[in-house]
Amino acid sequence: MIEVRDLRKEYGGFTAVSGSSFTVDSGEVFGIIGPNGAGKTTTLKMLAGLLEPTDGTVSVAGYDAGDSEMRRRLGFLPEESPLYEEMTPLSYLHFFADLYDVPEDVAEERIHETLDQLDLEHRDRQLGDMSKGMKRKVAISRSLINDPDVLIYDEPASGLDPLTTNYVIDFTSRLSDEGKTIVFSAHNLYHVESICDRVAIMNEGDIVAQGGLAELREEHGETEYHVYTTVEVPGSVQENGRYHRIVDSMDDVETTREAAQDAGGSVVDIRTEESSLEEVFLDLADPEVEA
Repeated sequence: MIEVRDLRKEYGGFTAVSGSSFTVDSGEVFGIIGPNGAGKTTTLKMLAGLLEPTDGTVSVAGYDAGDSEMRRRLGFLPEESPLYEEMTPLSYLHFFADLYDVPEDVAEERIHETLDQLDLEHRDRQLGDMSKGMKRKVAISRSLINDPDVLIYDEPASGLDPLTTNYVIDFTSRLSDEGKTIVFSAHNLYHVESICDRVAIMNEGDIVAQGGLAELREEHGETEYHVYTTVEVPGSVQENGRYHRIVDSMDDVETTREAAQDAGGSVVDIRTEESSLEEVFLDLADPEVEA
């Protein structure tokens, strides 16, 4: 559905994105994460056809990103999305439906269905009198007015309160369940972990790692095994009437089990802890930072 090859963007002598390549399959949720200035927004704008690459190619839904026909298959939500504040949500969304040549009866049904799902009640109030969360819901509705196959969302929950943030993230997940292909950036890595199938981690214009969450943890993270025994073994500490030892491999788990058995005890619990996406991200974005 999306294919990016050797994507590069320069501004004067500054390279914002350098040689990025990735693909996004139909119906997949693909997250792009990275620190400020990593090149995330520039990448998303090139996918949406809003910026022309210095080099490389972008294909979205079978079209070149610069092809105007591609935009009919696309819904784009920028991080900052000013609205026409003298309009109401209904008049605003009908205006954009007209731009996309959506038939009036189809637009009416689609607008109300989307606003129902986003739980937006005040549809006749001027946008200028609405909260940031309400405006964000209207902007999301606008991105869906043409029933696009591909959605590109830049920080969809940026600056929203926790309740509205969860609403927006849950709604994004439901769009994926409906078969939409979604590419989005976010600073909240918990949200990325909760809905993304795959993730690309960017830093200083480069994609430094990409893949499924389990794949990234396995390749770049660490796994610890917490072994609890009934007797003291080398390297263990006493906790709540039993002994706790942290080891790095299953071989060490087996060694701990044998040591407990030799001391007349046994292993009563083993818990596995893997690096979170945040820990992997911190390690890749800044190796000097302790995760």
